[in-house]
Amino acid sequence: MKAMILAAGLGKRMRPLTDHCPKPLLTVADKPLIVHHLERLAAAGITDVVINVSYRAEQIVEALGDGQRFGVSLAFSHETTPLETAGGIRHALPLLGDAPFLLINGDVWCDVALETLPELKGDLAHLILVDNPDHHAEGDFALDDAGRVRLESTPRLTYAGLAILNPALVASLPDDSPAKLAPLLREAIMAGRTGGTHHRGGWVDVGTPERLEALDAHLRGI
Repeated sequence: MKAMILAAGLGKRMRPLTDHCPKPLLTVADKPLIVHHLERLAAAGITDVVINVSYRAEQIVEALGDGQRFGVSLAFSHETTPLETAGGIRHALPLLGDAPFLLINGDVWCDVALETLPELKGDLAHLILVDNPDHHAEGDFALDDAGRVRLESTPRLTYAGLAILNPALVASLPDDSPAKLAPLLREAIMAGRTGGTHHRGGWVDVGTPERLEALDAHLRGI
């Protein structure tokens, strides 16, 4: 299975840290945030990785190279301007191929065991869900006892920014056109084609300088 890391965003919420550095290269525990992802992917045996880039793309490409020193093989999907989540995935499909792939938001940290994630088996998506953080107390989706994601049920959980996706979820979108992933996920959920896993371990949405600092302290054991 291949993986795709979303790394094309402007990182506006992280300013001023991202004025001169793309968010995926911000350092956490002495290494760029995106390197934590690459090392976890390599440890799970997922070595073919696609990264979409736009804002300060050249810095990311130069910093990561071909990925060999992290145990992976990297390909970069370049976007002239950021295409949003689904648009970025659609633009990267020629690099991803036709098989389901693992999607990771570049601005999260999570200790889920990637090698244990299930196959899709006819679904369009399998979402990793976590307990709601304070900054997103209302959550996103519900998960029933059969492991199916629901829209209206309770209690609700938060989408962790990790999922296994079937390329068919975005294949009908026009290329080079911005599009968000959430509406497509809702359609797949309503169609009964989305499973989920409740991850009860560590997870951080690294969306602000304060959360970045807190994650750094956590990983350093401070």
